[in-house]
Amino acid sequence: VHGGLFANSSDMSRFAKDVLEYFTPVLKESKFEAEGVLTPEEFVAAGDLLVYKCPTWQWESGEAGKAKPYLPPTKQYLITRNVPCEQRASFMQTGLHDEENVGGGMEDGDEWVATHLQTEEQTSKVMVDISEVIGLTEQMAPLVINQGLSGSVHTDPKHNEDDIPNMEEFEDDNNLVQEDPAVLETHDYIVREEPEDNIIHTRTYDISISYDKYYQTPRIWLFGYDEHHQPLTPEQIFEDISQDHARKTVTMETHPHTSLIHAGIHPCRHAATMKRILANVNVGEQSRFRVDQYLFLFLKFISAVVPTINYDYTTDVNGR
Repeated sequence: VHGGLFANSSDMSRFAKDVLEYFTPVLKESKFEAEGVLTPEEFVAAGDLLVYKCPTWQWESGEAGKAKPYLPPTKQYLITRNVPCEQRASFMQTGLHDEENVGGGMEDGDEWVATHLQTEEQTSKVMVDISEVIGLTEQMAPLVINQGLSGSVHTDPKHNEDDIPNMEEFEDDNNLVQEDPAVLETHDYIVREEPEDNIIHTRTYDISISYDKYYQTPRIWLFGYDEHHQPLTPEQIFEDISQDHARKTVTMETHPHTSLIHAGIHPCRHAATMKRILANVNVGEQSRFRVDQYLFLFLKFISAVVPTINYDYTTDVNGR
């Protein structure tokens, strides 16, 4: 059976999960706070709020043959496109002070670790460096402009009149151009031509969120492009995944609503992690998170897996 039906163990595991999902009843009762899971209706409500607050996200129908009957035809999954990824997560060097535990991991008792969090000191240093560069640029700007407009660096009023060239020397046409090293070539300063392409080319990702009926939680899918908008290979995608999660919670699978292979973040511990985060966030009745705000929290902790992919989830989350 293994050699005839399945190309590898991943395909066999996917088939087993599809069978289990088929026989799993659709969740009808809300268990948002108690278990960290969502009903399909709650997933749609949370998706609607995400689309409203963050217009970069939108609903998609997907392929007709892959539509889930427990979701509206036009709201099968969420997607945001062309999300920039300027750095490789695998190349980033971090220390213990850059880590923050955010909840459940692969096994009971494990925790998701949000790495690569920028400290206030690092952020302040970056802002100081930028200010210094801007200040230096402003100081240099009038100097360059004045030189360009004057066409010469001879600005000293005490300049010797004997150095002024005799106009009679220019009677010959060949003498119209004087190669005087004290004279600036004005074309380098008067006109500043913009480069043909001043856009920084980076990797980009299409990120989608589906509803997993078996685990009763959202699930993240990644499809990446290189700087020339060519699809990334699996090895290249894993460069943009936190090395604490690459090939552990992230695997290459067929997207549930398309025929394309995506990197999927496995949802086996999503519910436990969300339950833990909700317990930290819901401090007092007035500050409790509503079920339709679920995806903002969800995307917050998913950023630990893809720390350099800069998608939008708008809301900052502060726990105990």
